[in-house]
Amino acid sequence: MNMTTAAKAKPAAGTFSYGDQIKVHFKIKEGDSHRIQVFEGVVIRIKGSGVSRTFTVRKNSFGVGVERIFPMKSPLINKIELVKSGKVRRAKLYYLRDLAGKSARITEDKFAAAGAAEGAAAEEAPLSPVEPETAKSETPASADAEKK
Repeated sequence: MNMTTAAKAKPAAGTFSYGDQIKVHFKIKEGDSHRIQVFEGVVIRIKGSGVSRTFTVRKNSFGVGVERIFPMKSPLINKIELVKSGKVRRAKLYYLRDLAGKSARITEDKFAAAGAAEGAAAEEAPLSPVEPETAKSETPASADAEKK
């Protein structure tokens, strides 16, 4: 990797794997304005390495299968959200192209989802240290002494 591509490389956007259902928020240009569009689907392929790494997301839109290939380090990708983690046995899920309806669903990996939920809860509620001076002033004995 040369210096120009290393400078343009973004940090890894989310951790996801094959079979995961994700939402990709990416910028599109319509005329002079820019807006963010969301593409939600199942990751059926991750290909390449380094800056040229890509992933393919498949969704069913009004009965028609739609696939889109995203570069992992694209500056157009605003955010990648993990909706639910899927449990699959293969790395390339091309067999989903031939399936329709309920047979095209992927079972949810409940262990990965529970771990992600615990991690998110831990991030949302950080522990704050209790100051020893505050703890001492709130004791009943010191409250009685302050009243006298």
